[in-house]
Amino acid sequence: MDGTRTDLLMMQVEGMTCDGCVQAVRRTIQRLDPGAEVEVDLAHGRVAVRTSAQSLDVAEALTKAGYTATAMTG
Repeated sequence: MDGTRTDLLMMQVEGMTCDGCVQAVRRTIQRLDPGAEVEVDLAHGRVAVRTSAQSLDVAEALTKAGYTATAMTG
């Protein structure tokens, strides 16, 4: 363990319409946290991210990339 806190974030992401969007979302998150594990559910507009980044930072990065992202609470 390197001591980095890693949380699973669930995000609702609007504006994803194709596999290109899936790749763009993945790249955007991995630019913020290169070690992030990103799973995109295009059909439901959801993204699961295991990351040390804050959910607000992830949502902001996705918004700048042209998507509407909000954190989902479980």
